Amino acid sequence: MTQANTYFPVTVEALEREVERIRDRARRAARALAEGGVAYAVVGGNAVASWILRSGKGSGRNTRDVDILIRREDFGAAKAALEARGFRHEHVFGVDVFLDGTDAPPSESVHLIYANEKVKNDYPAPSPDVSESEEVGDFRALSLESLVRMKLTSYRRKDQVHVLDLVEVGLVDQSWTARLPGELAARLQHLLDTPDG
Repeated sequence: MTQANTYFPVTVEALEREVERIRDRARRAARALAEGGVAYAVVGGNAVASWILRSGKGSGRNTRDVDILIRREDFGAAKAALEARGFRHEHVFGVDVFLDGTDAPPSESVHLIYANEKVKNDYPAPSPDVSESEEVGDFRALSLESLVRMKLTSYRRKDQVHVLDLVEVGLVDQSWTARLPGELAARLQHLLDTPDG
């Protein structure tokens, strides 16, 4: 006998609540770090969505986690600041994560990325520094150019889609290839030439 799948009704309100829950996690983590004197920048999908919102041409895609860039030497202060706000630290598959409550899965948490270090050894460039950031709505996010460089460095399918989202709203265009170092410029050109993969 097969077990039937259980599905929950999906409403616009439920989707809005989920987006707001993730956005709230980003705000709370950013506020904790700022109040703890930790220099940070929100990166990843939340940063992309913030830039798209700022453009006035959309809202960006939803993401489940919150990626935050800090300097490795600030880890102790970041840990103290986040734990004081109820986040719980774990080291999962080589990544420092802060779970949002006792029952939260790592996929729905705050993930730390370290500035000026390669996320993976085979990446063509290290992560930017947190100084390459600015206020974008509710928190500091990586500057647009640094965010695009970071997305082109990772270049996973979701990173490619994020860059294409920025292209679609006019924040990134052909002129950007002149701003980027060789391999990253080639990756952007490939995306511009073949936006559908």
